[in-house]
Amino acid sequence: MAVSTDSRTSTGAGAAPGTGTAAWRRRWPTWAPRAAAVWGVAYAAVQAGWAATGTSVPVTPHQACTPAVHFGLASLAVLGGAAARATLRPLDGFPRRAVGAALAVAVTVFGAGALGAMTIVVTLVTLSGIESATGAALSLLHATGAALLLLTAVAWCRGRRGRCPRCGHPHPAGGNGTPVHPGPSRASARTRVTAYVLLCGLLPWAGLKTFWTLGGDALGVTAEGWRQLNEGSGAAGALASVGLDASVAAALLGVFLVTGLLYRWGTVFPRWTLILAGRRVPRLLPLVPAWLTGGALSVYGVVLNVLALLGATGVTAPFEPRPPFPTSASLTWMVWFGGLAFGGLGLALLVAARSYAARTRSLCAGARR
Repeated sequence: MAVSTDSRTSTGAGAAPGTGTAAWRRRWPTWAPRAAAVWGVAYAAVQAGWAATGTSVPVTPHQACTPAVHFGLASLAVLGGAAARATLRPLDGFPRRAVGAALAVAVTVFGAGALGAMTIVVTLVTLSGIESATGAALSLLHATGAALLLLTAVAWCRGRRGRCPRCGHPHPAGGNGTPVHPGPSRASARTRVTAYVLLCGLLPWAGLKTFWTLGGDALGVTAEGWRQLNEGSGAAGALASVGLDASVAAALLGVFLVTGLLYRWGTVFPRWTLILAGRRVPRLLPLVPAWLTGGALSVYGVVLNVLALLGATGVTAPFEPRPPFPTSASLTWMVWFGGLAFGGLGLALLVAARSYAARTRSLCAGARR
């Protein structure tokens, strides 16, 4: 029998004892679908406002959203929010399949859109400045919606399998909602080796960018041409002066996240975090960015690898040279290196996040593992 995510019938989700912030966090399977529905309406209203006022909202660095894009995203947000709200009711047959399909599409689209949120973090860390306020707002809206929809989908799938929506394990009679957290642990040796091998895909891409930034010439690209393409100011310029490209710095943040997911210090704040030292890390704090960023980067990396392969084998037209790349071959190499880097980092994040999620999942008291 499926376990409903509704607080009136859910064992361990809505029956969690206690009050305050901790109890509210334990009830996430009941409030996440409602919050996703509210987000869908708010998101659609924001998109409608942008479309009505003709506000420029960049969907890519060189292209703004059209009215059709505004309408399509707003409609999908409302559909996803309605599907999330519907998971709180018993569903069967076609309605259940329709809700599942709507959630899958919405999580995929808004999860891909949330990739820009990592760029915002990088610009804030490097003090480079945000190029577009509306673009940053759109990325944050995507990240919020993707997180809420993903939580809803997880709770709903667990409930359909007859498991507790929150801890994901079956409850015996009399099980209660008090969580039992596992102790600090690190990933298995196999998982760590797999993540390290995948991260090696960053080396050609990051090595070339660092070499150009330091003043070297490679693949026909000169250091001066690379500098002109990536002229920056503030912290970004300071990073370039010591040979660190801003995008490489962003990749290093991803590597930092992967290592945190693999080791004990990612489950309990280490001593160098000062006032947080010794406290348990909220599991969603690293998992949500790892899932969203890892999924988007993996898809992007696969696309780049396929494009590079098709262009190199002559199946499609070769890439048109563009500064600072003087030839089609040099640009093809860089696209391939980018595919290895983004795909490797994305898959490493997913592998590490899968291990972290399994190692840190709390159990409701009395639940069977």
